[in-house]
Amino acid sequence: DADRPLAPASNLKLLTTAAALQILGPDHRFRTYLLTDGEVVDGVLHGDLVLYGTGDPGISDRFYRRKDSVFHLLVDQLEAAGIHAVTGDLVGDASFFAGPLRPPGWDPRDLNDHFSAAVSALSFNENVVSFRVVASTPGQAPEVHTIPDHSGLEVVNNARTIAGGSGARVHILRDDPLDPVRVEGQIVRGSRDVWREMTVSVPAHFAVSVFRATLEKRGISVEGGLRVVRDPERSLLGGISAPALGRRGARVLARHVSEPLSVYLAVVNKESNNLFAELIFRTLGRTTEGVGSTEASARAVEREMHGLGVHMGGAVLLDGSGLSGGSRVSASTFVSVLRRMASTPRWGAYWASLPEAGRRGELGRMYSTAAARNLRAKTGTIEGVSALSGMVRTADGERVAFSLLV
Repeated sequence: DADRPLAPASNLKLLTTAAALQILGPDHRFRTYLLTDGEVVDGVLHGDLVLYGTGDPGISDRFYRRKDSVFHLLVDQLEAAGIHAVTGDLVGDASFFAGPLRPPGWDPRDLNDHFSAAVSALSFNENVVSFRVVASTPGQAPEVHTIPDHSGLEVVNNARTIAGGSGARVHILRDDPLDPVRVEGQIVRGSRDVWREMTVSVPAHFAVSVFRATLEKRGISVEGGLRVVRDPERSLLGGISAPALGRRGARVLARHVSEPLSVYLAVVNKESNNLFAELIFRTLGRTTEGVGSTEASARAVEREMHGLGVHMGGAVLLDGSGLSGGSRVSASTFVSVLRRMASTPRWGAYWASLPEAGRRGELGRMYSTAAARNLRAKTGTIEGVSALSGMVRTADGERVAFSLLV
């Protein structure tokens, strides 16, 4: 059934990354801005300060020394401009991408887990936070810390510290990703801390909350409150492309430029990172149609595949990562995209992004077989699905593209 469309799981990332290389190129970089329409007088910004994202998934300690290193780089530029105070609000602007924070078809049971982080044009720390519960005085609520600090998340702490006893247990819970986080149960004084990593509810609010703390650490005061913008019509830029910054009097006070796309594609394919995949996917729709929605992005991938000569019969792309169980792609489509990409100038970058068999941290299986260092392939696993698609060389040197969807 080579032509039968099946749920591809993370093998769908092969289409997303191929289209990204063709549309954006390996040297594409994401930009994050500090904008204002106010005036600076004697070091005081009279107006709002806007943290504007265009989909960079790498603002974290994955590529930098600290989680907030990028924020400090932005503040460096404010200091260089002599700004030490802001009279208006601090605004997190995520309007560059349209569509829901969580794509359709994602299993609701997964939405608290790190691999299903919400998709936002303004993202920080891969849109996850760690909770740490520390026992305190018996009879009192334990301490609840977040990493990073100043996350701006609502936490309801119903837990209690007890002096001793067996069976004490603390639970860190959330029924819906937009609900407050609840801490329930009991923790024994002197016992180990309790940890849980969880996705954040609204990434832009998370990012701008931590950014405000960074400003305060550096001695830049903000008199106003925090606001989040997702509607393009409420954005300082009015929904236009970030480079066209003259509209509505918006000025750039600082900017950050990401690592190149080729570096991010290795994270997508070798680590199967869903957030990186989804933000790159949304960028394709925004680049080709001016709308960073899942629908526009799916059309962008399909157009690019058709342009390469890849048959997409029966394909359904509900996201860019394959986490949605409703997406459908056939094995023959995956073989075709590998074959077609191998004849393009982008093949070197595409091949380099694929996990290599026998290499720790990539495709560790088959380490003692003839496949080791000879096979590169993308894995895919969701409930009821196991997939592997890639390329291998036979003993006589023939390249064989394959796709196994189970």
